[in-house]
Amino acid sequence: MGELAGKVALVTGGGRGIGAAIALRLARNGADVALTYVQAPERAAAVVREIEKLGRRGLAIAADAADPEAVTSAVERAATELGRLDILVNNAGIAPYGPLEDVRIEEVDTTLAIHVRAAYVASQAAAHHLRDGGGGRIISIGSSLAERVPYPGWTLYSMSKSALIGLTKGLARDLGPAGITANLVHPGSTDTEMNPADSPDADFERGFTALGRYARPDDIAATVAHLAGPAGAYITGTAITVDGGVTA
Repeated sequence: MGELAGKVALVTGGGRGIGAAIALRLARNGADVALTYVQAPERAAAVVREIEKLGRRGLAIAADAADPEAVTSAVERAATELGRLDILVNNAGIAPYGPLEDVRIEEVDTTLAIHVRAAYVASQAAAHHLRDGGGGRIISIGSSLAERVPYPGWTLYSMSKSALIGLTKGLARDLGPAGITANLVHPGSTDTEMNPADSPDADFERGFTALGRYARPDDIAATVAHLAGPAGAYITGTAITVDGGVTA
């Protein structure tokens, strides 16, 4: 049945890329999985079908991470329709990029809403469900750019992902007495539609890694699954960087 049998997870932004890999890995480990998406409902539905092929229940929820009411509603719907909530993965994200002087204030607001406010609101909404389950897991997806910014144009992105460090440490203290852990996973360059390994800039990015390659989405999902499972029970308030050595 898997080490997560009987557990329910919600993965925000789980319709593609790293989020889809996380959703499927948690399902392979035995969890029922809800996921949120904004665009491409057919992609989200395809992930749900793969979850169901694994013998688990899946649920796709249309929810824009920039809308706090939609975020809260997604948490409540996942817990209601799947019967409980044990694992929250704050994964939904965007990739704003550009020279400092060209970034508009609207981009700043949107990025902070999706990367920071949504993670806070989802964690806040999930907390009582996680307590009801006798403990639980909150895992947020950050970026190696929160720890090292080796090239220009990523100030807004790295700032927003850095905020998740403080969120994670605070959640660990607030929720630790209830047996709930909170952790952060910092991916490096990962082969997704957002940052394909065959893009014109891919060799440049690979040059910053010690291993000389992009991560696969499953590399990130494996770390999330470890934190979500029994082996992660005594890990909290920390960040794990999965970047092939970019920050080494």
